[in-house]
Amino acid sequence: MSTEQALQQRCDGKCELCGAQSPLSTFEVKPSDGSVDQSVMLCETCLGQINAPETMDSNHWRCLNDSMWSQVPAVHVMAWRQLTALVNIGESWAQEQLDMLYLEEDVRTWAEALSSDEVDDREPTLDSNGAQLFAGDNVTVIKDLNVKGAGFTAKRGTAVRNISLTNNPEHIEGRVNGVKIVLLSCYLKKS
Repeated sequence: MSTEQALQQRCDGKCELCGAQSPLSTFEVKPSDGSVDQSVMLCETCLGQINAPETMDSNHWRCLNDSMWSQVPAVHVMAWRQLTALVNIGESWAQEQLDMLYLEEDVRTWAEALSSDEVDDREPTLDSNGAQLFAGDNVTVIKDLNVKGAGFTAKRGTAVRNISLTNNPEHIEGRVNGVKIVLLSCYLKKS
């Protein structure tokens, strides 16, 4: 039996991450030897968003709530990696799921094998003092900032909690006065 046939039998014609019954493709979970145990079957939507992370639709990945409980280690690794990617773009629900996800030590090592390389490729977001900012951090505004289009000023000393990172390392997203806005990291200090 070929790898693809074995995977088709294991997944019962459904995407192993979202459960969609659309055309499926074999995806090797790197680092991989190409075996059935180190591969998953994915739909076009999941595969497209994994291969092009900038197109990630966070609502699509709420399906991980179910697939993270799979008995297949390769599915665990993919669920962990996708939840980690969602946490890095500021999805708080993904952090809750990630906190519940238990991985055996060898599976966690496999999941983390590529994630450190992927994270290092991005330029870090730094505050005014040069401290690196991460999704979920708390920051303080160090200068009065006129918020265009919102009709208010973010005053010096305003705390911004649970920030989200953006694709631009000079910007973060956060809530000020109940409004989600984009702030320049050079006007912020990590709390």
